[in-house]
Amino acid sequence: MSDINERIADRVRNLRSSRGLTLDALAQKSGVSRSMISLIERAESAPTAVVLERLATGLDVPLASLFDEPAPRPEPISRRADQLQWRDPASSYVRRNVSPSGVASPIQIVEVEFPPGARVAFDSGTYAYQQVWVLDGSIEIRVGTECYALNAGDCAAFTLDRPTAFSNPSTTPARYCVVIAR
Repeated sequence: MSDINERIADRVRNLRSSRGLTLDALAQKSGVSRSMISLIERAESAPTAVVLERLATGLDVPLASLFDEPAPRPEPISRRADQLQWRDPASSYVRRNVSPSGVASPIQIVEVEFPPGARVAFDSGTYAYQQVWVLDGSIEIRVGTECYALNAGDCAAFTLDRPTAFSNPSTTPARYCVVIAR
């Protein structure tokens, strides 16, 4: 997994630099401490999904873009064997970026494998539009004060403009697809 932490480190550092942000400025915009950002940029910390979402919000990019390769691929195809997977150290959920990285597109597709009993909450809104399609199992999504219980085949659409939490209240794993539009 250090390879993925190095990729995240490069992306966060490059995005911060390209926006002319200091560590202190990104810390203020994201709510992530300066020291944590520094550890992440040096690939000395395995950030949680919540921390990555806060950094993405502070950098004004979709969370999935923090996993992109630095250079665009000439071929707009994302082969399964090349798709990046990442495990959240806090919830143990596994996210796989399905969309081709480096391709300019207003949407991104992510697949999530969500363990039983897992929960992840994002407290800052990115103002992205999102659709969640449950492929296997069941999940609950809380967007602000609204709560959606979804089973296999169900799809929910919402804007990420409020605190959002995903949970798997069941005793079996869930798998779902997230389509993000900015």
